[in-house]
Order: sequence, then C-alpha cells, then structure tokens
Amino acid sequence: MPTTGTPVRRRAPWGALAATVVSASLLVAGCSSDSDPASSTAEVTTDATSDKSAAPDPALPTTWALTGVTSSELVNRPALAIKVENSREARPQTGLEYSDVVWEEVVEGGITRYIAVYHSQVPETVGPIRSVRPMDANIIAPTTGLMAFSGGQPPFVQSVSDVGLQVISNDAGSAGFYRTKDRRAPHNVFGTPATFLEQADAAHQDSPKGEFLFAADAAQASAVVSGTPTSSIAVVMSASSQPNWAWDEASGTFLRSEGTTPAVSSTGAQLAAKNVVVLKVEMVNTEFLDPAGTPVPETQVIGSGEAVVASGGKSVTATWTKPDAASPFSLTAADGTPITLAPGNTWVELMPTSSGSVTTG
Repeated sequence: MPTTGTPVRRRAPWGALAATVVSASLLVAGCSSDSDPASSTAEVTTDATSDKSAAPDPALPTTWALTGVTSSELVNRPALAIKVENSREARPQTGLEYSDVVWEEVVEGGITRYIAVYHSQVPETVGPIRSVRPMDANIIAPTTGLMAFSGGQPPFVQSVSDVGLQVISNDAGSAGFYRTKDRRAPHNVFGTPATFLEQADAAHQDSPKGEFLFAADAAQASAVVSGTPTSSIAVVMSASSQPNWAWDEASGTFLRSEGTTPAVSSTGAQLAAKNVVVLKVEMVNTEFLDPAGTPVPETQVIGSGEAVVASGGKSVTATWTKPDAASPFSLTAADGTPITLAPGNTWVELMPTSSGSVTTG
C-alpha cells in the first residue's frame, strides 16, 4: 500500500528550545573566510521527559512526510523551504544533498534557481541563498511551513505570507543569515537552518502533510512496476540551463550533472535523487522587471500538464494537476491511477514548454 506523509507529533514542538538539542558545531558554523560552510546535518533530539499522569501520546506515523522514508525517530517540526542560487558563481552549493525535495525553476536570463525543502534532515548550513520569485509561494504553500530567502520584490514577498507561509527574510532582519568572505556578493549569503526554525511562530510549529504519494518500498514505485528502463534523463530548461540525470545502480539514485559537468556539493559529493519528476509547465512574463530591466518570468503551477516520473532506473509518463495554491501536485498515470514514488528525496524540474524538452534514454 502506498503511504503519504502526514503531520508528525512529538512531545514538544520545535519552537520549545528547552526540548531540543542542536550540536555545538552549528553555533559556530562558517562565519569567517577561514571556514568552509559546514554541510553535515545537525544533531537534533527531543526531550525524553514526560508527565506520566498525562494521556499517552497518540500513535505516531512511521514515515517522514516529504520522503516516505520509514524512521523510528520522527520529530514534529515545520518544513523549511530555502531559496538557493544555481548560477555558475553559486556552485558548488552547500546543503542541497540533505533536502527532502528540490524544485528547479527558470528565472530571468534563462538561469535556474532552486527551492530546497528541509524536514527529515536539518543541515548546519545552506547556501548561497537568493531572492524570492512570483511562483515560489504557489509551489511551497502546501508545506504550510517557513520560507527563507534574501531579497525579492515586495509583491513576491507578500505572496509568501498570503498563502500561509511564514517569511524568514534576510532583508527584514531575520536571524540566521550571514555572508562569507570567500565569495563575491550577492553570491555569498548563507544561512543556518536551525536558527531559521527557532523563529517559527505558534501557527508554524507542526510537520507538513505529504506533497507526493510514496510506495512502501522502491520496488513498488509506479515507475519501477510499469515504467520503461531509463539510464538517463536530459532536461532542457532553457538555452543556458540543461541538467542531466544518470541512473546509478550502485547507489540506487539518479546522479545530477550541469550539462556534462557533475553537479556536486561543497563536500564534493555528486548531487543525487531517488526520484526525478519533470513537470511540463507554462511560463509567462510578469509586469515586473529585474534591476537590469528584464521581465521577471512566472512559472504557472496552478493547472495541469504532462509529466515524466523516474524512480529505480525506470520512468513513466504522467499527468500533473494542482487546482490551487494550497493543494499539492497530484500525479496520475494514463489510466487515472495515482503515481507513487520511491521512498527518498525528490528533485522536481519545472520545465517550461516554450523553451524546454525532456528526453529519457
């Protein structure tokens, strides 16, 4: 039976500082030019004390909401979305390998940016962090959590709040952002996710609901059961952004490259995904301009379209639908049955139909 991510409840919410312990190394992470931004996950534990006279805890879900991965150490904390840059000057990025979901979108000039969503793992450092865009709120709204970014036009910032997310903004003075000295601005803003999470208000304390359906194990994922063998996925996002994914049997993941160059983290590890989902979307220019006078594009994520879903070295075609901002993307097969993913992390390519293409081989 497929499982979906559901809110996870523990004895104490993330916001209760006395009920959490974060490794001391987090508190001194990479704030000088001599320090490489740390990318190991922060150790997070929950308070083991409880009032024995109180009612017993309800039965806990057994899987992380955004990955479908089974765990006995589930923690109730909000999802944290962070806007991460993907220009040449931004690479290699820090912390992407610990995300549950990464959304890749086309912005001005044909370059792409990421929205990295963290829940099951909390890395010590993530970056470079950049500005919010008009489609981000609609993409991330279903997580009902926090969104961290540095910069953005006022209407785009407001849209994040309008859909119910909590804004964590460098420009507004939110804690947890810092600049490194080994990169030039504006490619040097990094952040500490634990500090972002500590700022969650009372309305943003709980774990997210699931965004996708997950099979009980990789062998039962829809692509594995009924898909065609897929050793590579070539995605053209624009003339200047052409990510490629290659199936790696040894790790059971698709490995990412930027063109023909392996995409790696600041640790040197190649970025990988258990699932690669390509959503074919429409992209339109908004009335807003960037500082160079270029129209700011918006990816249309409310509606429906074609999709390619890859898991376990196979892929299937599908249809995506999203009726409104609050609803997650729904993936269905040609016969209308729901598509399930392999438990693990997912990269979503929001491929514009006007400038992009996807080829599996």
